[in-house]
Amino acid sequence: MTEFIRKRAANAKNDILSGITVALALVPEAVAFAFVAGVDPLVGLYAAFMIGLITSIFGGRPGMISGATGALAVVMVSLVAEGNAMGEPSEQLGLYYLFATVILMGIIQMLAGVFKLGKFVRLIPHPVMMGFVNGLAIVIFLSQLGMFKDVNGDWFSGTQLWTMLGLVGLTMAIMFGLPKLTKKLPEALIAILVVSGIVIFGNLDVATVGSFIRDGGGTGLEGGLPAFQTDIFSKVPFNFQTLKFIFPYALILAAIGLIESLMTLNLVDELTETRGNANRECMAQGGANIVTGFFGGMGGCAMIGQSLINIKSGGRTRLSGIVAAVLLLIFILFASGLIEQVPIAALVGVMFMVVIGTFAWSSFRILNKIPLSDVIVLVAVSSLTVIFDLAIAVIAGVIISALVFSWENAKRIRARKRIKEDGTKIYEIWGPLFFGSIIAFNEKFDVKNDPDKVEIDFVESRISDHSAIEAIFNLVEKYEAAGKQIKLKHLSEDCKVLLYKSSPKFREVIVEDIDDPRYHLAENPEAFTKGLSEYKF
Repeated sequence: MTEFIRKRAANAKNDILSGITVALALVPEAVAFAFVAGVDPLVGLYAAFMIGLITSIFGGRPGMISGATGALAVVMVSLVAEGNAMGEPSEQLGLYYLFATVILMGIIQMLAGVFKLGKFVRLIPHPVMMGFVNGLAIVIFLSQLGMFKDVNGDWFSGTQLWTMLGLVGLTMAIMFGLPKLTKKLPEALIAILVVSGIVIFGNLDVATVGSFIRDGGGTGLEGGLPAFQTDIFSKVPFNFQTLKFIFPYALILAAIGLIESLMTLNLVDELTETRGNANRECMAQGGANIVTGFFGGMGGCAMIGQSLINIKSGGRTRLSGIVAAVLLLIFILFASGLIEQVPIAALVGVMFMVVIGTFAWSSFRILNKIPLSDVIVLVAVSSLTVIFDLAIAVIAGVIISALVFSWENAKRIRARKRIKEDGTKIYEIWGPLFFGSIIAFNEKFDVKNDPDKVEIDFVESRISDHSAIEAIFNLVEKYEAAGKQIKLKHLSEDCKVLLYKSSPKFREVIVEDIDDPRYHLAENPEAFTKGLSEYKF
C-alpha cells in the first residue's frame, strides 16, 4: 500500500507540473485563435477553460488536452462575419450566432457518441495518420512564424529579430538539454520560467503575452467567471432561417472537432501505449461544447500541440488537464498581470520543440519502402491539412485509400476452369466479388461456347454488395437464355440470404445440400483429438 501511494503521489507531482506548463502555453494560443475567429480574447480563454476542464473529467483519454483550436477558428471567422451582417453594426450578432452554433455543434457530437460513431476512426489508415501528424506540425510551425512580425505585419529586423531568435533558441536549448541532466523537472516549464526571468529582470524590450493581446485589439487577460449568456435567446431568433444558417457551420465544426480529437486520441494512445475510449470522448467533447456555448466560449476540441506538451512533461492522468484548466481560470481572475509579462519568445520556443517532436521524421526514411499509393496519401493529407483544414485532408485521404484498396482487390478476382467426367464445366472463383471486380468477373465466362451444364463454385469467393448480386443474376439469365443449366455452389449463408431476397430464381440454381470436404466438423471430438495426437508435426 505504501508503494502504491508513493507511485500515485509521484505521478500527481508530474501531472501538476505538466498542467502548469500546459496552462502557460494555452494562454497565447487561446488568445490567438480568438483573434482569428474575430471575437474577444476572453471568449477564447473561457472556451479553453471550460472545454479543457469538462473533457479532462469526463473524456475518454486521460492526459489529452482540449481547448480553443485554430482548425475551428478558421471556420468560425466567416460565421461571425455573416452573423454580424444580419443586424446593426453596434449589435455584433455574430458572437451570439457563434454561441448558438457551438451549442448545436455539441449536440451533433453527443449524438455521434450516443450512436457509437467514434469506432469509425479505425477506418483511418496509417498513411493518413502520418500525413495528419506531419501536416499539423507544419501548421503549428507556420502559425508561430506570425510571432516574428510587428503590428503592421512586417517581419522583425535588426536587434529585435536577433533578440527574438536568441530567446527562442535559449528556450529550445533548455528543453533539449535539461532532460539529459535530470528528468525530474518539466523542461518546458523551466524553460518558460528562465526566459521570462531574463526578460523581466533584464528589462528587455520584447513582445509579451500582454503586448500581444493589446496589439490584437484586446484590453487584457483580466476577467470574471464565465456568465450564462441569456442574450442568446433574445438576440438569436429560434426559427427555420436561423437553423438553415447555423446548421452547415455546426456540422462542419462538429466533424472537424471530432476528427481532430479522435486522431489526437489515437496519437496519445500510441505514445502512452494505453487505450482511450473514442465514443466517450465524443460525448465529452459534445457536452463541453454545449456548456461553453451557453457560457460564452467559442467552442473547441482536442489540441495536439498541448497534448504532446502534456505527455512529454509527464502528464498521464486526468489531473494534468484539470490543473491546466483551473490554473487558466486563476490566471484570468487573479494573475493576469503576471502572465502578461511572459515573453512570446519562450512560448514560441516551446511550440517549435513540439513541432520537432510531432513531425513523423520516419516518413522520409520509409518513402521508398512503402507502396506508391501510400506515399501519395501521406503527401496529399499533409498538403491538404496545410492548404485547407484537417477535415478535408482526412476525408480526402480516406477516400484515396479506399479507392486504392478497391482497385487492388478488383484485380484479385480469379477463375480456375475444369471439366468433370460428365462434361459439366466448373468455374472455381477466387477473390472478392464487388462493384470493382464485376467487369473482370464477367470476362471469365464463355456463355456461347460452354457446355450445357455449368457450375460456379464460390468456395474461395465472397459476394459483397448489390453490384455482385446483379452480376450473378445477369450471368444466370444469360446461361438460361442460351438453354444451358447453371448451378451455384459453396455460397456462404449470408450470401444466400442476399441472393434469395433479390430474386426467387436463385432458389432453383443454388445448390443447398452439398458435401463440402473443406468444412467438416468432428462428430466425436475426443476421437478427433486422439487422432491428432498420433501425428508428428
